[in-house]
Amino acid sequence: MFILYGVVVGLVAGFLLGGRLSGLATVRFRLGWLAIVALAIQLVLFSSLADHVGSEVRRAIYVASTGLVGVVVLANLRLTGVPLIALGAALNLAAIVANGGSMPADPAALAALGMTAEGNTNSVVVAAPALAPLTDLFAMPAWMPLSNVFSAGDVLIGAGVAVAIAAAMRTGRAAPAPD
Repeated sequence: MFILYGVVVGLVAGFLLGGRLSGLATVRFRLGWLAIVALAIQLVLFSSLADHVGSEVRRAIYVASTGLVGVVVLANLRLTGVPLIALGAALNLAAIVANGGSMPADPAALAALGMTAEGNTNSVVVAAPALAPLTDLFAMPAWMPLSNVFSAGDVLIGAGVAVAIAAAMRTGRAAPAPD
């Protein structure tokens, strides 16, 4: 849910910088349909609809759908902000793959939100997670809507989304990233 805050920040920044919503409509975003499919898969995967799916299969589907999102991100690297998204997504995918297809979450971060890693979630608690600095170590303030745990990769993804939206609103299109 961290990405939703990136969208809000990007819209606010875009307006404050003199941008217009119509600028978003001019962005040539490649493979958008594939991103929607991959995210829909994840929505189902982490809902009660997938309760009957075994944990091994669930983890494999999660890694595969995250890989599909990565393909979309790579197809759009030319857009301002997307390189940040790519870096964040790569960090998250590395942590997920290194931990057997699940994102470890810090028990204290979960507890700060009154959450556990049980039920329909992509989070797991692992005694000694691989690539621990890349895992969900942080908790959003509990008073925030849709508060959740998040990783450094999530911060980069959110920042990249904010930059991409603000740039697209300001210029009428997302400017190509500098070489």
